[in-house]
Amino acid sequence: MTWLYYLAAAVAEIAGCFASWAWLRLGRSALWLAPGLACLVLFALLLTRVDSEAAGRAYAAYGGVYISASIAWLWLVEHRVPDRWDLVGAVICLVGAGVILLGPRAA
Repeated sequence: MTWLYYLAAAVAEIAGCFASWAWLRLGRSALWLAPGLACLVLFALLLTRVDSEAAGRAYAAYGGVYISASIAWLWLVEHRVPDRWDLVGAVICLVGAGVILLGPRAA
């Protein structure tokens, strides 16, 4: 379930931030901010559901998922094809997230 929470949190965060981007950079209505704020609240709630004994570790591992989801957003929502460096960077970040989240811990 951890990866599902991370993925849902990433989509919520990116959507929330994109609402601000749309308003400030794309000239959309300020009404975009209401669903954007709701998405950011959902993001925070979802991130608390991650199975981790330390918030900092949960947030650090989330960073890799967020970066990868942002590259997917670039492609699927903004219709800009990621280049090989985008993809290589996302894979590196996911590997790092896996190391942080799944690495053995001292008892």
